[in-house]
Amino acid sequence: MRFAVSYSTPLHGTDPDRLVTYARHAEACGFEALYVPEHVVLYPGASVGPVQIPPSLPFADPLDLLAFVAAATDRLLLGTGVLLLPYHHPVVLAKRLATIDALSKGRMRLLTVGLGSLPGEARAIGVDFRSRGRRADEAIDVMRLLWAGGEEGVSFHGEFFDFDQICSFPKPYGSMSLPIHVGGSSRAAARRVGLRGDGYFPGGMLTPDERAAQWGLARSVAADAGRDPAAIEYTRWGSIDMPAERVAAFAEQGVTRIVVGSAADDPAEQRDELTEFADRLGLRPPGSHQGSGMFSARQFWVPGTG
Repeated sequence: MRFAVSYSTPLHGTDPDRLVTYARHAEACGFEALYVPEHVVLYPGASVGPVQIPPSLPFADPLDLLAFVAAATDRLLLGTGVLLLPYHHPVVLAKRLATIDALSKGRMRLLTVGLGSLPGEARAIGVDFRSRGRRADEAIDVMRLLWAGGEEGVSFHGEFFDFDQICSFPKPYGSMSLPIHVGGSSRAAARRVGLRGDGYFPGGMLTPDERAAQWGLARSVAADAGRDPAAIEYTRWGSIDMPAERVAAFAEQGVTRIVVGSAADDPAEQRDELTEFADRLGLRPPGSHQGSGMFSARQFWVPGTG
């Protein structure tokens, strides 16, 4: 099992010193990665289900934020939870992601993409809300094509994107592609995982039965498409106070990574919560200043989960 932390600028603000201190402390505690969310724009009345979103929440650009974090840390992987893929042009996005990965020496490896749930956000960017799923599928294919392409150039002719013999450099660090994880709380998202995803990061409001059904659907679709279901990573949200027994239960469900975050307002309290979590679950040996980000208690290890 791997463990990551989230940092929410809507909750904690955009103070650079606070962000860097949090990220460095997470790295020292042995967490594998830092995840950040995205909204491009908000507006009065925007809501997710029954919950209204205050339009003044400061959602920082996730890739700019992660580039800043990369420059202030040494090994922390960089993740999005989630980046709203239909609202980014994949030719530009492929370049931005590869640049961050190259400059961070291979740490832009936990990109998680989603579709977005606010129609007004789509309208503001000029994207048809109803077609955003197809647009996201095409964008994934475009980025992978660009990363893999050489000096001869690559071409693509789709519903949303069209180009001939273009080249995109630099490439990701030591690689010709980047992992793309898929987030979402629908069966359509699960099918997208099976067809295109390197990992699955479902939303936190699903019932246990629906969550299991979607994970099973993702794996069965992958198998039907000739892909290896066992190669798909499975990330879940967890709580900062979760006990080891809960981690073991997640592992039995096939979960390979747990993301936790602190809702505390006080930065010192945030750091204390990360430290206590790391010590409770063995992310680092006692007295050490850095760990592997792996769950080390052997009694909770499940083969094939990490």
